[in-house]
Amino acid sequence: MKGSLVSSEIAEPYAQALMSLSEANQLTNNWAEDMEGLLELLDESPELQEFLASPVVKPEDKKAVLRKVLGDKVEPYLLNFFDLLADKRRIPFIKEIALQYLVLWRQLTNTVLAEVTSASELTEIQRQLVIDKVKSLTGALSIALKSTIDPELIGGMIIKVGSQVYDASLRNQIRQIGLSMMN
Repeated sequence: MKGSLVSSEIAEPYAQALMSLSEANQLTNNWAEDMEGLLELLDESPELQEFLASPVVKPEDKKAVLRKVLGDKVEPYLLNFFDLLADKRRIPFIKEIALQYLVLWRQLTNTVLAEVTSASELTEIQRQLVIDKVKSLTGALSIALKSTIDPELIGGMIIKVGSQVYDASLRNQIRQIGLSMMN
């Protein structure tokens, strides 16, 4: 069901309600950081995702685990929201809701998501160069950078912004040379 139309139909209204609440309390940026942390936690722990998605686990148990895991790392309003999701049996959609909240937050703040895949960890200078380049290409006020490491790239990087892909990887350059030699 993940990624399906049903998921987005459920996630979107909750994310919009959450955005309204965060705007009313001037917590949009804090909650965006909290949502990014939550997504990172869920990506690192498939067991937690399975636990939250399980229809056998009681909502009270899900709430207790989330409160224990997240504790004072997230705003109390957000913990209450997660409790509501558990009570309404919508907690399996927590990842989709968090992703949708971040989409709404980016629209609100004119922030563009740039997904960077590189052969090794980017230095701070490289990160800033990527941010500056994406700003100039998109006209966005700020850039959210999501980094992934793929040693198969050999060197260089691939930057994805929306549907645009900029492939400056050594692997791609070698492929291009190979193709030109075949012609």
